[in-house]
Amino acid sequence: MSSLPLAWLVLLGSLTAIGPLATDMYLPAFPALEAALGADPGDSAWTLASFFIGMALGQLVYGPVSDRLGRRPPLLFGLLLFSLASLGCAIAASPASLAAWRFLQALGGCAGVVIGRAVVRDRCASREAARAFSLLILVFGLAPILAPLLGAGLLLAFGWRSIFLALALYGAVCVWAVWRLLPETHANPPDSPLRLGRVLADYAGLFASRSFLGATLVSSLAFAGMFAYIAGSPFVIIQVYGIAPEHFGWLFGANALGFVIASQVNARRLRTSPLSRLLRRAVRVPALAGLVLASSAAIGWLPLPLLLTGFFAYVASLGFIGPNATAAALATHGQRAGTASALMGALQFALATVVGGLLGVWHDGSEAPLMGIIGVCGIGAWLAHRWLVAPLSGGATGAACRG
Repeated sequence: MSSLPLAWLVLLGSLTAIGPLATDMYLPAFPALEAALGADPGDSAWTLASFFIGMALGQLVYGPVSDRLGRRPPLLFGLLLFSLASLGCAIAASPASLAAWRFLQALGGCAGVVIGRAVVRDRCASREAARAFSLLILVFGLAPILAPLLGAGLLLAFGWRSIFLALALYGAVCVWAVWRLLPETHANPPDSPLRLGRVLADYAGLFASRSFLGATLVSSLAFAGMFAYIAGSPFVIIQVYGIAPEHFGWLFGANALGFVIASQVNARRLRTSPLSRLLRRAVRVPALAGLVLASSAAIGWLPLPLLLTGFFAYVASLGFIGPNATAAALATHGQRAGTASALMGALQFALATVVGGLLGVWHDGSEAPLMGIIGVCGIGAWLAHRWLVAPLSGGATGAACRG
């Protein structure tokens, strides 16, 4: 187990789970909230888009701020904003106002994502950071599985507004937990004031770092493929392959479980294997799975067992790629870990947004667009690793976290 305190691991996992909770909990309520707000079918998708935009933009602010002011102040502010904006979502009277509150909700909630990663980097060298990120997935990975079920239960019992009230309560509990349990981890922030020019220079320096850019592209491209899977697999599995909707949930949950289990195997393997070796081997899996899925769809022969096997292999491999690529990207950026974490998260959401747009534009009623995008993302992640990721030195894989 990582030497970070267990309470920290649970808390940081809960903070990084804010994104999937706020996204997945209200998905079952789309028809109900559209009816209640007098919206046209599909208008609720704008509330999802505004949330993703807020998540991408907000991270670019919290990262540099946390590097200059410390982790706790912006984290507490962001969580409080998330909680208050969730209350705003609960009282929204129109689709436009709900989208606006969702944007503010994301601006607050993304603080937990970006600063949570920075806290791990503050206290851990790269190998132990990768183990800590793997253990966080135990909490984070449960969110996509449980959130739709919890949201559906609240919808049936109390209506769609109760979902946002529950998110407001979740945010308030996180504020209390951070205040009581999480001390300041960035003990020596730089004395230089927070200026736009300095922030832009820090971001430019990160883009110039081959190891950071390579590891970030590996993670972002691999996770963009998973976003395409999340967005497109319901249509493919239910409409194209004729699987009953109630059975789709079990297939989706099995892949999420594979992701969580793989992350825990990764944590154990890191005790004896270098992070760089595990990452090098892991990126081959989504490349191979994506290639098989894309080529099979192109020739018109993609039986259901092969489809499900490819999905499972791709998603499960991210349990290795996510923690290791994140730790590798942040390894040499301790003083600006918040900025590095912010840029990494923003690029992930930007690529996910592009993938979502491509999936909609390319949609032709078949499985081919989804398979093609997954193939490009998987092979792209492998190429980014092969061409850009610098080998990690032995000294960069220290074995301890500082509690």
